[in-house]
This record gives sequence, C-alpha cells and structure tokens, in this order.
Amino acid sequence: MVRELLGRKLGMTQVFDEDLAVPVTVLEVGPCTVTKVRTAAVNGYEALQVGYGEVAPARVSKPRAGQFAKNGLTPTRWLAEVPCDPGDEHKIGDVLDVTTFADVRSVDVRGVTKGRGFAGVIKRYGFSGGPATHGAKFHRAPGSIGACAFPGRVLKGKRLPGHYGNVRFTVLNLNVVRVDAENNLLYVRGAVPGPKGGRIVVRVGRAGVKGE
Repeated sequence: MVRELLGRKLGMTQVFDEDLAVPVTVLEVGPCTVTKVRTAAVNGYEALQVGYGEVAPARVSKPRAGQFAKNGLTPTRWLAEVPCDPGDEHKIGDVLDVTTFADVRSVDVRGVTKGRGFAGVIKRYGFSGGPATHGAKFHRAPGSIGACAFPGRVLKGKRLPGHYGNVRFTVLNLNVVRVDAENNLLYVRGAVPGPKGGRIVVRVGRAGVKGE
C-alpha cells in the first residue's frame, strides 16, 4: 500500500464518542494523481510521484506542463514523491484517495507551522517575565544572557528573541477517529501544524494498519 499522501488542513471541530467530546482536526487527503512511477529495476527503489491540488495552467512552469501533457494529465499545484510497498501495481493516472487510510489506526502529519515573525522570549519560549507594577522596570525582557569577563561571550543555543514559526514540523501518532470516503476527509484526534488550508503530508503512523 501507499504509505503517504498529500492533503490540506481544513480546521478543527469536535465529535462525540459515547457522550464524550473528542477534539479533532479535519484533513482533506487526496485525491492524488500518480504522475510518475519509480521501480527498483530502473531507479533502485519503489515510490510514486503524486500530484495534488488544482492550479491554473498559466501558473505551471513549462517543463512541468510538458510532463503533464506527455502523460495526458491535468496539472496539479503540488508534486511529491511518496513511498509504496514493493510489489504494488500502480500506473500513471491512477487516483489515490483517503480510503488508503481506511484501516489505519494512527497517522503522522507533517506541515509548516504558522509564521509569527520576530517574537520575544515570552511568546517564543514561554518565559515568565517580570513584575507588572511596584516600580518594576523589568517586564518582558529575557534577563541576564551570560557572565562578564569569562567566558566573555553569549553561549550558543541561548534562548533569545528571534524569528518564530514557519518551520516544518511533524506530529506523530494521531489517532484516526473517522474516515469520510465520500468527501475525502480524515478526522484525527488532536492538533495539526499550520493554518487552515495549509498543505500537509499524511503518512501511516507507528500503530500501523489493522490486521498487520
């Protein structure tokens, strides 16, 4: 089976399981079109190149548009290579959807976190800060960042203000709550990195597939 698929984050909601509210993130997974097949005989490994998302033909580069035209495919916004099990039979033009995860217990979700620009240490690292009143002049500053004459420098790794967010992040082993095959939706318990509409990659988690 294919172990990864592309999709996007739609947002969070809740579902009820025996009167218990379960926080879930709704993911649109697929449909992904197979655009290229990698084989062990030719490439030394088994994988598929898949495309996901609609895009205007004018926004596709000429080399990529030529690849789509050669295979008779509609251009897609994103392309990615995903691993598949040896012996899987796939061909160019096949469509993979959320039913790939119908029997999966948990998934790992990779995305890009929300960018928050230049942030201070309280927002970036959760520092406590200083008193708000009673004559205090120390409010949201980081405080001391090192010694004086020795070592005479700020040590590497010191937590300071700087760019926060907009990094690739993977959340592991999110339990699959529901699979909506009709609408290509996957409900997972917990939060997923990125904004609404953000691109994600969903792969089979450590819990594996039921029956394996």
